Amino acid sequence: MIGVSIGVYAATHGSDEATPPTSAGSTTPPHAKAPPPARPVGPHRRPVPILMYHVVGPTPPRAAIPGLYVGRARFASQLRWLAEHGYHAVTLDAVDRYWRGRARLPRRPIVFSFDDGYREQFTIAEPLLRGHHWPGVLNLEYAHLVHEDLTGPMVRRMLADGWELDSHTMTHPDLTTVGAAALYSELVRPRQLLRRRFGVPVHFFCYPMGKFDPRVVRAVRAAGYWGATTTRFGLARPSQIFTLARIRVDRGDGPRELAKKLALAR
Repeated sequence: MIGVSIGVYAATHGSDEATPPTSAGSTTPPHAKAPPPARPVGPHRRPVPILMYHVVGPTPPRAAIPGLYVGRARFASQLRWLAEHGYHAVTLDAVDRYWRGRARLPRRPIVFSFDDGYREQFTIAEPLLRGHHWPGVLNLEYAHLVHEDLTGPMVRRMLADGWELDSHTMTHPDLTTVGAAALYSELVRPRQLLRRRFGVPVHFFCYPMGKFDPRVVRAVRAAGYWGATTTRFGLARPSQIFTLARIRVDRGDGPRELAKKLALAR
């Protein structure tokens, strides 16, 4: 797998975050020196589990890939089990800030990522996560927005509830098989459109079908992304920021199966 060192990673985008402006209602005198920010506690190379979902909802009778569907009740039971065992959902951006020593994380962080852009991610998954005050990460294929599987207002509501928006190409091709022009279009165009439409940074990318090779990884970096997620099983590590592993949650997974996958992930 292709990785990138922490030093190179921080040097390439460590200054991308703007300093927030001082509030007009602040009681701090303009000449006073602001206290230094609290430093995060703990090792900044700690791996973090990223869960991978597609559709949360009932499986259609003729579903091409039934395993992509996780029922509402199973999803709700997974959330309850995770909360009972001390997990707390965070965004991938929050994990990135932690790895760079710029933020804290909960004791047991976990990322909920949802690929493609299905309506049930808004109608079912989002309200259940909101009930725990947890965000998700939407890896949006722009074509799903064009066809209104998810609509603009739906995405804006998810963002208002703390979700992160990341890119999953325009049309979900196997990027290892497309030419240079198509590769550029699938990587650069959706990020531009999402940033313009929703006013969010879109820092991360998700490889369609988990397919990538060294040429694709180089193109993802050149397109300005900070990192990328795969379908490779395991924990996400900062040393593999452009090939982040995830834990796929399948149709038959209840809390027991999810717990086993978390225990096996390395």
